[in-house]
Amino acid sequence: MFTNDQRQQERTGQYGTSRQQYLQELVNQFQNTSDEETKEKIAANLANFAYDPYNYSFLRQLNVLELFLDCITEPNEKLMEFGIGGICNSCVDPANAAIITQCGGIPLVIKCLSSPVRNTVNYALGALYYLCNKSNREEILKPEVIDVIERYAAAQTVNASFSNLAKAFLDKHVS
Repeated sequence: MFTNDQRQQERTGQYGTSRQQYLQELVNQFQNTSDEETKEKIAANLANFAYDPYNYSFLRQLNVLELFLDCITEPNEKLMEFGIGGICNSCVDPANAAIITQCGGIPLVIKCLSSPVRNTVNYALGALYYLCNKSNREEILKPEVIDVIERYAAAQTVNASFSNLAKAFLDKHVS
């Protein structure tokens, strides 16, 4: 459910932790732990916060978008999945999409299209749908990327989710 200042105040009460402070604590925990399982849980938690527009400015202030991009570069498939999930959830917002693009996120998102993890591929397709615009079309709409997306679009019987997301991408950006 999307939140707002009033709902947030009701949920946290007079002495509760503000959303920004809570997210900062998560970022600090992520940065200060070397335990992979703990990092996975924190990245998943942050990705869940990334869907709500109320959190977008906090995510930008706390460099969480960059943290998500860092997760995509990790060899840990779970971190990769939660990183691209956070990117997908947050890139609907043009300001977030611009940061992701400026930080070199497009090649990282494209790389996720070849992941063996289904959620990672779904999130990558969703993220590319929202990231693709006039200023970066050439970077995203390369023949090899379109080829992969077209193969996902044709895979209706194998994976309807891949197919539907790929078809939506092609309808919006290629056709």
